[in-house]
Amino acid sequence: MEPKKHHIVCIPAPAQGHINPMFKLAKLLHSRGFYITFVHTEFNYTRLLNSSTIQNLDDFKFVTIPDGLPPENKRGVLDLPELCRSLLSPGPRNAVKTLLMKLGKFSDVPPITCVITDAHTTFTYEVGEELGIKVMVLYTTSACGALGFLHYDELIKRGIFPLKDESYLTNGFLDTSVDWIPGLLDGAKLKHLPSFMRTTDPHDIMFHFSIASVNQAIKSKSIIMNTFDDLEGQVLEEIKAKIPNLCTIGPLNMLCQQSNLQNFGSNLWEEDTSCLTWLDKRSPNSVIYVNYGSLTILTRAQLEEFAWGLANSKQCFLWVIRNDLINGDPKILSNEYMEAIRDRGLVSGWCPQEKVLKHPSVGAFLTHCGWNSIVESISEGVPMVCWPFFADQQTNCFYACEEWGMGAEIGEGELKRGRVEEVVRDVMVGDKGKEIREKAMEWKKKAQDATTLGGSSHNNFEKLVMCIMEKQHL
Repeated sequence: MEPKKHHIVCIPAPAQGHINPMFKLAKLLHSRGFYITFVHTEFNYTRLLNSSTIQNLDDFKFVTIPDGLPPENKRGVLDLPELCRSLLSPGPRNAVKTLLMKLGKFSDVPPITCVITDAHTTFTYEVGEELGIKVMVLYTTSACGALGFLHYDELIKRGIFPLKDESYLTNGFLDTSVDWIPGLLDGAKLKHLPSFMRTTDPHDIMFHFSIASVNQAIKSKSIIMNTFDDLEGQVLEEIKAKIPNLCTIGPLNMLCQQSNLQNFGSNLWEEDTSCLTWLDKRSPNSVIYVNYGSLTILTRAQLEEFAWGLANSKQCFLWVIRNDLINGDPKILSNEYMEAIRDRGLVSGWCPQEKVLKHPSVGAFLTHCGWNSIVESISEGVPMVCWPFFADQQTNCFYACEEWGMGAEIGEGELKRGRVEEVVRDVMVGDKGKEIREKAMEWKKKAQDATTLGGSSHNNFEKLVMCIMEKQHL
């Protein structure tokens, strides 16, 4: 087969929530005739091989680089600081440089036209400049989350970061109003900003890594975001003041329906599809789907409160429990509990989330408010029960509940089964549920409008294609 003229190298950050949107973008670009090289870390590629059947196509290749961590490192949420330190070290940077130079010498692939990198692989932009290769950045958070990260420097200037002591986490300080970030939703408080600022350590790696990532985004010639103009217009206008070449092409999962690689997946966990058969037997809008994403961990006490809150709500539920969900405790749910939920609850392994959210029996989504989950929920018009864990999830939750009107928050602080039961029941069968379901359907329609012919995201994707081919600017 003749190699295609334009070659894009896609480099996601090595975490499931970053791989998914990059992979969707890669499939979209492949559908427009681009040759794709997709870069996984060695660790994640091994996981991908073990979880699904994948193959290299003639014009969609996978390659690997080391992430700098030892094989025994589990790459879970508690290992993120170590991963960030590794990504800031020379090893991964040198590996990417070597890879790009190597790809440039292969005679059976086209020359590299462009690298699309995650903002969190902070070294790629510098490598691209050094080698004379155009680099675009995919920023995988929400725009509202990105706006928070863009003002992390200001937290230092104002003496907010680092926190004075641990009591500031619980003494009401996080309820301090944030009225100094232009474009941020009225009523925002410190607790609504991305959570890495919640530390007393002035050298906290997650906080400073976030600053490095957003600074790379600012330096880049072009930023791609998985959102759409109607959803985050006010925030996007503020970001454009610092990053003019901003390209919104979300929801990517809706645009990706145009791709010819629909069954080409990127999950690092093996998917349990039996849950779809279980859903087939349920009435429309009768099931709440519960999934905390790929990194969230729970304590034993939190698991118990969620478990009995769901059971006591008397609602049907599909609950995804990863094998690493419980921190330090392999025992999951008791036989007593499984018997109590036998007729209306299913505990599942990792599932095909987009198919679940499309299913007519799903009436709500209890979510950690990761950005991929938010946009997938919007795409299907599914209201949300929100329990954010970390990073930009607190910001996403604030917007989902207060700006977009399609979520109800369980709330921070000590988790109580009574609160879980109350919010779940209210969203599934109460007046609150009717209200946010209507809003969710309105946002679904707007997302459809954005991603169909003539819509803002559809048009922006066309501009992106032309920009990569150097036929126009964003």
